[in-house]
Amino acid sequence: MNSTLCLNRPIRNFSLSSLKNPKIFECKQYKLQLPSHLSEPSKLKFFGNVNSKTAFRVQQQLQDDSSEPRRILPRRVRVSSNDAHFGSLPNKGGAESSSFAEFITSERVKVVAMLALALALCNADRVVMSVAIVPLSLAHGWSRSFSGIVQSSFLWGYLISPIAGGTLVDYYGGKVVMAWGVALWSLATFLTPWAAETSLWALLFIRAMLGVAEGVALPCMNNMVARWFPSTERARAVAMAMAGFQLGNAIGLTLSPILMSQAGIFGPFVIFGLGGFLWVLVWLSATSSTPDRSPQISKYELDYITKKRQNSRTVENKTKTKIIPPFRRLLSKMPTWSLIVANSMHSWGFFVILSWMPIYFNSVHHVDLRQAAWFSAVPWGMMALTGYFAGLWSDTMIRNGTSITLTRKIMQSIGFIGPAIALIGLTAAKSPSTASAWLSLAVGLKAFSHCGFLVNLQEIAPHYSGVLHGLSNTAGTFAAIIGTVGAGFFVELVGSFQGFLLLTALLYFLAALFYNVFSTGERVDFDETGQYYRQLF
Repeated sequence: MNSTLCLNRPIRNFSLSSLKNPKIFECKQYKLQLPSHLSEPSKLKFFGNVNSKTAFRVQQQLQDDSSEPRRILPRRVRVSSNDAHFGSLPNKGGAESSSFAEFITSERVKVVAMLALALALCNADRVVMSVAIVPLSLAHGWSRSFSGIVQSSFLWGYLISPIAGGTLVDYYGGKVVMAWGVALWSLATFLTPWAAETSLWALLFIRAMLGVAEGVALPCMNNMVARWFPSTERARAVAMAMAGFQLGNAIGLTLSPILMSQAGIFGPFVIFGLGGFLWVLVWLSATSSTPDRSPQISKYELDYITKKRQNSRTVENKTKTKIIPPFRRLLSKMPTWSLIVANSMHSWGFFVILSWMPIYFNSVHHVDLRQAAWFSAVPWGMMALTGYFAGLWSDTMIRNGTSITLTRKIMQSIGFIGPAIALIGLTAAKSPSTASAWLSLAVGLKAFSHCGFLVNLQEIAPHYSGVLHGLSNTAGTFAAIIGTVGAGFFVELVGSFQGFLLLTALLYFLAALFYNVFSTGERVDFDETGQYYRQLF
């Protein structure tokens, strides 16, 4: 039999015993190089339903019958609890794809679910004062302006902690810092009733302490996502975590009045505080700072994460991250400023909507304040849903070959230009239902920015993502204070909310333009001379 007939002859009833026939693999004049679908057991779709044991026997027989096993079998079989993946085809890059079933039941999803719960507690603890401030003001005789000072005391602490917290996250890791952060803000929430009954200064101190502790939440989330998720899943992971963040607003606004009616004014503070302590116990016992330290993770999942990160780039330094980051070099790059501008505008819109929309519905559409709280809570649920869709779409674009830079710019454009258009529509709304629909659209589209600047922090500086988040978050807190306070002065001077909403829409357009001009999805060199590392994704 000549070599041509040997190669072209169709194989019909192929069995394992036929592998022992050397004529199948070797002719007198030629050594046969097996095609890839025969050389790799993970690709043995050719044989029908192949399980892990069959694949292993095929590999052993091939190794016994071939004089060049390394050329024929360049890869080894990886036996794990997820043997079903041997029957799946690899993706374009040769790396194995994670199925939805594996993803949703994986250890990394458990980590991001815990992060989402922590962020939900974070926002619930934050907004409960917005509901309790009315009975507290009546009980202590506080004026409207003084009530605003009490609420703003949270931002005093939140202003100073993100940079220091982000630096600690980069140095010690997200697990430890997040545990301390949740423990401290839960303690502050739990002690709020005692502080309110003790003195005004004690209350202001406790609220500022709450802000200091919560300032580490988002940098910790970014750090944990960067360590646990490959680049093709990070936007989805951030969206899942931020869904908890947005649901915390809805939970705090809707559940607090119910708890107050059953357990008094301070009921929500006690219950949310105890919930935070319980979360810390579960977090410390059930999660790990990195995948390789997790005792629960499967071998398949660990191999999958490691392989994906090796194909892109790892987030860990070979040497320990410096405790004092290079602030001057960080601020010398325009991509850093694109993140600062984006975070500032994001926080401006977030806190303006959170603080003023109940009053907007009450004063413009004459809705009762209790109903106004419900109107204001609905958009945050919409934001949680659209945020996950945005993350899924973003990851799909990257897997399909769209560059990370273009993907982030598309997401950020939708996240800023969309709310700008919706706010313009809100100014023309004639009924509360129409206004709530426009507001839900604005807040829902705003979630796309989580897959823009928020994920971009991990990509331009994986070793400094915590401190970069702290820098941009501090700028965002300044913007939030200016927007929240400025809205009141603007309405008093102009006499309408519509004018301030139009101003916010204009700022959204300008921030989107700035981000699209100066942002990048490539890694920025903050340690050496030169601007960017080569794009590896």
